[in-house]
Amino acid sequence: MLWFVPGLGVKRWFLLLLIGTTLIGIGLAMFLLDIIRTAPDTWWLPAITFLTLKDLARPLRVIIFGALGLGLIGWGTWGLNRALLEPFLQPGKRLVDQVSEFRRRERGPRVVVIGGGHGIATVLRGLKEYTNNLTAIVSVADDGGSSGEIRRDLGILPPGDIRTCLAALSDDEALLTQLFQYRFGGDTGLGGHSFGNLFISSLVDITGSFEKAVAESGRALSVHGQVLPATLHNVRLVADVRLSQTENEVRVEGESQIPKAAGRVRRVWLEPNDASAYPPVIQAVLAADMIIIGPGSLYTSILPNILVRDLLEAIHSSRAVKMFVTNIATQPGETEKYTSSDHIHALEDLIGFELVDVIVCNSCYDGEFEGAVQWVRLDENEVRDSRVYFTELVDRDNLVHHDAAKLAQTLMALYNERTGPLTKENATQLR
Repeated sequence: MLWFVPGLGVKRWFLLLLIGTTLIGIGLAMFLLDIIRTAPDTWWLPAITFLTLKDLARPLRVIIFGALGLGLIGWGTWGLNRALLEPFLQPGKRLVDQVSEFRRRERGPRVVVIGGGHGIATVLRGLKEYTNNLTAIVSVADDGGSSGEIRRDLGILPPGDIRTCLAALSDDEALLTQLFQYRFGGDTGLGGHSFGNLFISSLVDITGSFEKAVAESGRALSVHGQVLPATLHNVRLVADVRLSQTENEVRVEGESQIPKAAGRVRRVWLEPNDASAYPPVIQAVLAADMIIIGPGSLYTSILPNILVRDLLEAIHSSRAVKMFVTNIATQPGETEKYTSSDHIHALEDLIGFELVDVIVCNSCYDGEFEGAVQWVRLDENEVRDSRVYFTELVDRDNLVHHDAAKLAQTLMALYNERTGPLTKENATQLR
């Protein structure tokens, strides 16, 4: 009875459905009564006479009532569906186009993206046009900026990278990105904090757990897919850094401190090193059709995820197509003067050689950067590696980032080429 509450806009369509059904019933009743009246002994003979239209008056009435009934039922069904779906329709798009697009994405491959920061957000932003079955796995080793302050003051996991991924997966990203990424200014207590970090932190207090807060944030933002922390343990990232001036190695503690140590990162690890992975992360990796590692800060965003116990084993066990996306530009204090080969070796020293099926690299170096930032260039080792695929992936509005649409199109074409016959469409996309 709740459907008949005033204001829902559905009662008129229910009434049309009722009238249409009644008209069809009347027509069917006329048909049966005519047969019964004219069937004394051999009931089948008048029925045949009736069906052969010997008497045109009676079948004509049935046809009229049936046609009217079917028309009203069709009209009522269309109106009822429109009334129920109207709150969820996007302006300027036809209903049939939106339903078709939604179904296409629902049937899309199960994709797991491992990384952090703006790099993983770029991948998610592009891939959400192809599939709704997206899982982002992000590091919780962040200890700088707003996330670091919240982590120290409230004792919860850092929400920064999770916030960025939720905004990228949202249906209304244009507005929500500005809102979630908005940082309060001034010298007040909120100065430097982002709204999204405070939003997630508030939900932690309301729901009682970090994982529930992230899930509820996704529902509030109409996110298709999920964002998962690599672990729920309070881990800290530690690195051995070889100093540029003295060639000595020093121990650097904290994700935010590693880029500040002027030197070359030799090794990174987590403390405690026995932190177990969040169980839904393992489930997502094992069920994935495609696993994408990167792009993002190599030592402070990508590797901290894979360092979590059980996660690397799950990646090895997964039958998914595994891809690694190298960065567009180097990162000062972390990957200075790195080539694509250096990025690949840093990853494979941890995960093993040839675990990755496809390596995606940028091949366009048009433009100049400021400071110590340089292009991550291909070298002869990558050109000879059969796993490497290189193409132009640069975002012309921000040279240090990938173009979300180009990268997603390339990844999906490579996935389709790996999992099925190479179609003309995939071949065109891979040129």
